Amino acid sequence: MKNQTLKFIGIFIILFCVSCEANADDKFDILSKDNLVAWCIVPFDAAKRTPEQRAAMLSQLGIKRCAYDWRAEHVPTFEQEILAYKKGGIEFFAFWSIHEEAFQLFEKHDLHPQIWYMMPQPISGLSPADSIKHTVAKMMPVVERTKAAGCQLGLYNHGGWAGQPENLVAVCNKFHQLGHSHLGIVYNFHHAHDRIEDWPATFNKLKPYLLCLNINGMNDGAQPKILSLGRGQHETAMLKVVVESDYQGPIGILDHRNERDAKDSLLENMNGLEAIRTQIKESNQK
Repeated sequence: MKNQTLKFIGIFIILFCVSCEANADDKFDILSKDNLVAWCIVPFDAAKRTPEQRAAMLSQLGIKRCAYDWRAEHVPTFEQEILAYKKGGIEFFAFWSIHEEAFQLFEKHDLHPQIWYMMPQPISGLSPADSIKHTVAKMMPVVERTKAAGCQLGLYNHGGWAGQPENLVAVCNKFHQLGHSHLGIVYNFHHAHDRIEDWPATFNKLKPYLLCLNINGMNDGAQPKILSLGRGQHETAMLKVVVESDYQGPIGILDHRNERDAKDSLLENMNGLEAIRTQIKESNQK
C-alpha cells in the first residue's frame, strides 16, 4: 500500500512538472507566427503589390492578420483588398484612421476591424486635466462612430503629448467612465524610444488597455528609428517584460521602409523575433 501511494505521488509530481512546463511554453505563444499582425506594408512596400499580391505574400509567410494602412491612392481599392483577404484567409484585423467609405464596406462585408487612430494634440497652455477634457470632447464623434460600427478604437502613439502613455491611459480611462469601453491603445516601439529605460513601468500602465503591441528593433537614440527585430540593443529585454506578463494580445511586425520589399522586411523581422523568442525561453530555463 505504501509503495502504491509513493507511486501515485511520483506520477502526480511528473504530471505537475509537465503541466508547469507546458504553461511556461504557452507564454511564448504571443511571439509565435500565429499571433503576428503585419503592419505598414501597403504604402511602404517598394514592390507596390496589388491587394491580391499582398494577400498571397501574407499567405506565403504564414501571417494570418493584417493591419491596413493606406493613402489616398488606395481608396479605390479598399473593397478589392477586403475581398483578396477573404479569399486568402487573411483577417482584415485593423484599419488606419477614419474613412467613411471604408465604414460602409465594413458594414457590407460584416467586418469589425480595430480602428487605429492618433489622438489630437490639445491646445497649448492647458492644464493636464483640461488637456484630457479637451481631447475627450474633440474625439467624441470618432468614438461614437467606431462604437456604432462595432469596432474597437485603438489610440495610436505617434509622438508629442498625444503619444505619451500616461495621456493615452488617462483618455482611455475617461472614455471608459463615460461608457465607451471599446477604446484601447495600440502601442508602437518605433515611437517609444524615450521609454526604453522605464519600459517595465510603462508597459504595466498600458497593459490593461492594450489592443496591439507593434514591435521594432530598438537602439539608443532611435539610431535608426526603423530596425529589424534582433538587430537592436533593447528589444529582447523589452519583449521579455511582455512575455513574462499576462498580456495575451496580438503582436505587430512592420515594414515601414519605402526602399524595401515588404516581404523581405516581414521575413527578416520574423526570423529575428524567433531568435529572440528562443533566447528568452532559454534564459528563463536557466
